[in-house]
Amino acid sequence: MADIMHSLQIAARPEQIWPLVSTGPGMAQWWAADVSVNGDTVELGFFKRNTMYRLRPLVNEPNQRMEWRCETGKEWSGTRIVFQLLAMEKGTLVKFKHAEWEAATDYFVSCNTVWGALMFRLKSAAEGKPAGPLFTADAMAY
Repeated sequence: MADIMHSLQIAARPEQIWPLVSTGPGMAQWWAADVSVNGDTVELGFFKRNTMYRLRPLVNEPNQRMEWRCETGKEWSGTRIVFQLLAMEKGTLVKFKHAEWEAATDYFVSCNTVWGALMFRLKSAAEGKPAGPLFTADAMAY
């Protein structure tokens, strides 16, 4: 099993970051423009819906930890996406993990790079300087 991990400090309180990592509308501000919510699941569409990821919450500890199970996606199915929010004196430390990949494939390596870019989009959105979602309707496949 392989894990993608990132960590960054954000100049915002956990309460400001929480809706960005725990809701579909929040994810649409920094991750993907094509987001739909059905009950407790969130679906994200990429590359004109040629790729779809359905996320179901596993752990929901408001302002502390959000963990999603990926139910679809060629290499994403069965993986977990975890956001841990640690309050600090000046903001929040966000510890991110995309866990339990079958192997460190070329696609895994590419996703690691993309997640790094996404973390800075999350930071910008939380700090009130939104850059918008990385994946828009016009996004091309990586």
